Parts: sequence; structure tokens; C-alpha cells
Amino acid sequence: MHVRSEVTRNAVVPMAGIAFTGCEMLGAARARARPAAKGKARTKPAGRRRQVVVAGRRVKTIDVHAHCVIPEALALLGLKLEDQRGPGIGEVGARRIREMDEQGIDMEALSINPQWYQAERDLAAEVVRIQNEKLAEFCATYPDRFVAFASVALQYPDLAVQQLVDGVKKLGLRGAAVGASVAGLEFSDPKFHPFWAKAEELGVLIFIHPQSTPDLAKRFKGNGWLANTIGNPLDTTIALSHLIFEGTLDRFPGLKICSAHGGGYLPSYAPRSDNCLRVAPDMDTGVKLKKKPTEYLRQMYYDTLVFTSEALRHLAAEVGSNRLVIGTDHPIPWQSKSVDHILKAPGFTDKERRMMLGETAAKLLGIKP
Repeated sequence: MHVRSEVTRNAVVPMAGIAFTGCEMLGAARARARPAAKGKARTKPAGRRRQVVVAGRRVKTIDVHAHCVIPEALALLGLKLEDQRGPGIGEVGARRIREMDEQGIDMEALSINPQWYQAERDLAAEVVRIQNEKLAEFCATYPDRFVAFASVALQYPDLAVQQLVDGVKKLGLRGAAVGASVAGLEFSDPKFHPFWAKAEELGVLIFIHPQSTPDLAKRFKGNGWLANTIGNPLDTTIALSHLIFEGTLDRFPGLKICSAHGGGYLPSYAPRSDNCLRVAPDMDTGVKLKKKPTEYLRQMYYDTLVFTSEALRHLAAEVGSNRLVIGTDHPIPWQSKSVDHILKAPGFTDKERRMMLGETAAKLLGIKP
């Protein structure tokens, strides 16, 4: 393997109308305890933009897991910007691009975690309209650094279908970002089939980001931030398992799904899924899958937000290295060394590293390599 990094000058530009935040909401008290300094957004001078080269070839690195919010839409939902998780709310302009430059991330695919699945139809429609238009405007301003996933009001599948079509065809968004369930319903529910059908028809990527596992909220109390630490990967595991076992992926075989956090726990213990109905045939509900449950893992995509080289190796062994894309969870520092995480993990070929760093994501998102 021959890997090197280069840096080049890159101007830092201001950003307006969009705020970059992380996985979920802060408690109000915690947010007030550490407020962003109003009117004192301290930014460092422009640094040097890291460039990644593998075996003599420059790689455009693409991060599919990066968060933001739209303050105007938050206000409609009765939420406050200062209650959103994420460092440096007062530094959302230059800081975002500076951190991308430092990490060696050329482009980010922005997504907004859904906080509108309980909203009534007209409100949800307005929130999504604002978010998608602002995201499209922002990405058009910085086309060499950002693309975005559309927001959709999945609790109203007919509306979500139209929002996806408008987002992709009219606004140039690259797919949609969704939670891991919708108002208590699993994605495998037939109610959502029209949405999956349209996503398959359009050939766009659907990015699944968990929202903890609300049913276990009581057990998540206490130290360790368990609602996120355990709840988020568990939420994804449940969502993907339903898509597999209820036959959704058989019904829509061309569907392009990417899940956050390396697919949760599913790839780590996948072979158990192949043996469950052998052990308990009485639990067979009559859904006849076209292949073994583990085989469906290789028709989905996953970000690389796992924490060791061995975890990355195992994930690639279970799902295929060609199914992996960078995920940073920016600006929450779960994985601020995502590029080096891929470059330094032993056992991968140069071709595999280039795919994980950006080539696979470029194909999925319609980005020129």
C-alpha cells in the first residue's frame, strides 16, 4: 500500500442560514450551562487543506454522515437552536470548512435528523419545504464541498414521495435522510412501500440515521449516555432486520440504503440471523425470503463509523469493502480521524481504500470523482 497526504491552500468562507449540529438534542439545562458566545464567533485563520493520495492517485474523500439543522424550521417545531447537540454553534461558518480541511474531507453529504415525524401534515410539509430549499441553496453556493439529502415527512408516505421527487428533480438533492422508524412504525410496514418504490425508481440513496430506541428510554437512564451509545446502533439494527425479514428488500431489490454507525450491531452478529428460524421454526410468519438473511447485508451500504481497525476489517468481511463509505458524524467527534481510520487499517488493497474513501460514495451520490 502506498499512501500519502498533501495539503493545499483553501479559502474559508462564511455560511449563513444553516447550523451544523450533531446526533440529537441536548437537554435545555445542559445547553444553557455552556452557551455559544453571542457575537463572538472566534475562528482561526484559513489553514491548509489536506489532500489524500493513494498509490499515486488523488482521492476525492466524501463523508456521507454529517449533520446540520435549519433554524427557521426548528422554530416552526417549537425547538431552539441552542438545544441542538454540537460544538461551536457560534462558529458554524469557517469552523465547518476548516475542520473538513484538517480531516481531509473534500465533500460532505448533509442530512437533518427528523424531528417532525409527530407533526401534523401542514406543519410537516412546511418544515420539509424550508429545509430542502435551504439545503439546496447552500449546496449550490458551495458545490465543490457539499451535497445534501432531502428531508421527507414519512408519516405521510404520499407527501414523502412528492417531497423526494421534488427534492431530487427540482432541487438537486441526492436522496433522502430518514430515521430508523416512523412514529412507532417499522419501515417494513406496507404503508411505506410507495416511498421505497419511488426511491428505487429514482435510483437515489436513502440514508438511515437512528433516533435511539424510545421503548427502552427508562433502561437507558444513568451514566454512559446509553440512549445514544447503545440506543442508536440498536435502533439501526432493528430497522435493518425488519427490512430483511419482512421481505422489503426482496420487494425492492434495487433500493439503495446506507445506514449510519456501520449498520449498528447487525454486521457484528449477522450469522445468528441465518439460524433463527432453524432454531425456532414456530416463529416463521410465512414470509419466504429469496436468500439467507446475511446475504441481504451485501445489497446495502454502511458508513465506516466503527472504532478500531479490527471492527472495520470485520465490517468489510461481512458486507464487502465496496459497500463502505466514510461517516464522521461531524461535528460530534465520534470519528474525527475517519480518513486515517481507513488509510491505516491493515489488510485492504489500494483499490479498496479508494472505494471506501470516496469512489463508492461518488457513484451513489452522483458526484464527479
